[in-house]
Amino acid sequence: MKKKIGLLGATGSIGTSALDVLRNNPESFELVAFSFYSNIELAKKIIEEFQPVVVGVRTKAMVQELSLLYPQIKFQAGMEGLVAVATAKAADIVLTALTGSVGLLPTMAAIESGKDIALANKETLVMAGQWVMQAAKEKGVKILPVDSEHSAIFQVLQSQDNKNVKELIITASGGSFRDLTREKLKQVTLEDALKHPNWSMGKKITIDSSTMVNKGLEVIEAHWLFDASYDKIKVVLHRESTVHSMIKLVDGAYFAQLGPRDMREPIQYALTFPKRTLLKNEKDFDIADVSTLHFDKLDEERFPMLTLAFVVGGKGGSFPTVFNAANEVAVNAFIDGKIKYLEIEELIKRAVSKHQEEINLTLEMVIEIDKKTRQKVYKWIEELKSI
Repeated sequence: MKKKIGLLGATGSIGTSALDVLRNNPESFELVAFSFYSNIELAKKIIEEFQPVVVGVRTKAMVQELSLLYPQIKFQAGMEGLVAVATAKAADIVLTALTGSVGLLPTMAAIESGKDIALANKETLVMAGQWVMQAAKEKGVKILPVDSEHSAIFQVLQSQDNKNVKELIITASGGSFRDLTREKLKQVTLEDALKHPNWSMGKKITIDSSTMVNKGLEVIEAHWLFDASYDKIKVVLHRESTVHSMIKLVDGAYFAQLGPRDMREPIQYALTFPKRTLLKNEKDFDIADVSTLHFDKLDEERFPMLTLAFVVGGKGGSFPTVFNAANEVAVNAFIDGKIKYLEIEELIKRAVSKHQEEINLTLEMVIEIDKKTRQKVYKWIEELKSI
C-alpha cells in the first residue's frame, strides 16, 4: 500500500526535494496534504500534479483564489491551514519542512493525532524538545530525523547498542565565511553570506550556517532526538560535507555515514524507515573519487554562537527558546538590510544574557517567552537603526 504524506513547507528547498522523492516513487507514496507560504504558482503546479485533498496557504485571499480554481480541495489559511495539513486524516506521516518556530504547533498537532513525524524543522525541538518528545512517547509515534547530520547519526546508530556509544559527532562545513577572520566579518554583505560553499539552501539556513547558529541548533536537536547529554555531542569542521556525521564507540571505533550532498536520501530514508529503497536519479558519487577528507577542531572564539548554543542547551528550560527566537528576528533583520552581519550575534547574546528563567515551565509559557523575546529584539533593532 502507498504511504500517504502530509508535507509542511512544500515550496522550500526541503519541500521540493521531498516532492522529487514522491514523484520518483509514485507506487510507494501519495501526497495527500501540503502547505506553502507565498509561491502560489509553484503551489498550483503541485496541486495539479499530486491532487491533494488539503492545502494550507498563507492568506485568506489565497484561499479564495485557489478555491475557485480547485473546488474539490479544502484550503485553509495561516496557522489553521498548517494544522489542517498536519492532522489530515488521510496522512500516515507528516514531513515538517517549515523554517523557524512556526513549525512547533502543527508538529505537536500531528503528534497528538497519532502521526509519525519526519522532522526537518529543528526549531521545533530547540524550542520545546521536552514537550515534543514526551508527546511522541505518549502517542507512540516516531520522530524520524531528516536533517542530513541527524539522519546520518540515526542511520549509523541502527547497528549499535546505545550503551556502546561514546560520542555523537556532528560535522560542519563552516559556512560562507569559514576562512574569514572576525575583523573581516565586519564588512560582509547579505550577498556574501548567501554563497554557501557546499549546499544550496534557503536564505535563513544559509545565514545560520555562516554564523554557526545552525550547527548550535543541531546540537540542541541531537540532545533531544538521541537522548544524549551535551558532553557527549561534538562538532568538527569538515569542509567537504561528504561525511554527514559520525559516532564514536567506547572502544575508539568511528562509524560514519558518507554520501553526496543530496537531501533526497535522508528524506527518503525517513519516509521508508526501517526499509531502504532505491534512490532514483541519484547524484553521482563514487568513494574512489574522494581523494581527501579534512577534519578540524572549531575555533570557539571565531564561532561564538556554537559555544553559546552549548551553554543555553546545558541551561535548558526556555534558554534555547530565547536563543532561537532572537536569532530568527535578527537574521530576518539582516536579510532586510536593517542590521549588520555581526549584529546578529550581538542581539542573540543580549537576549540570552537578559533572560530570566521561569519556574515550573509549561509549553504555553515557552510559547509566550518566544513571543516576548521577539518583541524585545524587534525593539532593540529599531534602537540600532536610530543610532
